[in-house]
Amino acid sequence: MNKKMIIAAIAGIMTGTAYGQSMVKETGRTSFGIRAGVNFQNINGKDGAGNSLKNDLLTGFNAGFNAEVPLSSGFYLQPGVLYSAKGAKWASGSKVKLSYIEVPVNFVYKPVLGSGNMLLGFGPYVGFGIKGKVESPNGSSEDVKFTKDYDATAGAPQFKRFDAGGNLLAGYEFANNVSFQVNAQLGLADINPKTTLTNDKTKLNNTGFGLSLGYRF
Repeated sequence: MNKKMIIAAIAGIMTGTAYGQSMVKETGRTSFGIRAGVNFQNINGKDGAGNSLKNDLLTGFNAGFNAEVPLSSGFYLQPGVLYSAKGAKWASGSKVKLSYIEVPVNFVYKPVLGSGNMLLGFGPYVGFGIKGKVESPNGSSEDVKFTKDYDATAGAPQFKRFDAGGNLLAGYEFANNVSFQVNAQLGLADINPKTTLTNDKTKLNNTGFGLSLGYRF
């Protein structure tokens, strides 16, 4: 996903949020919530030779808040801001740990189920890398450099700062406004820097799933 596609995604998010706000008077009030949980993340794709990566999941966490804007009966627009720890365990034994501030915007359906509501949703997200490091099996670590274009003189692991992709979620919200949620995330933007090497086939994408608890005020 290039910069134009990311800008288009952000524009779509802003347009959807504005539309949702225009519907509030007709369908109800906007509510706010907090959410935190655990991530099981990976970095999938190909190495420089074009071989599929065989990384293992890395456990992290996420925490943040969101708004829930009514669109029509049972349907909501849910923009949020989230801190999310991502990364992977390389086959070599090293661990890549990347931290992002993410802005997900999900379209959520909440049909009544028992005394509460089922949660079903999907939507895009954009992410901004704020820090990262690579930990080697011997215990040493090295900070990640975020860059758009690969710098052969940097002497540090390098990743793009921007990420973008899609979310899927399912869960349940109890009558007391406490909820639990399972979500899956597929990164569509390559997080490896561009290189001038014509034979480099590297392609890295964040993927993963998570479990979280939330409360709506």
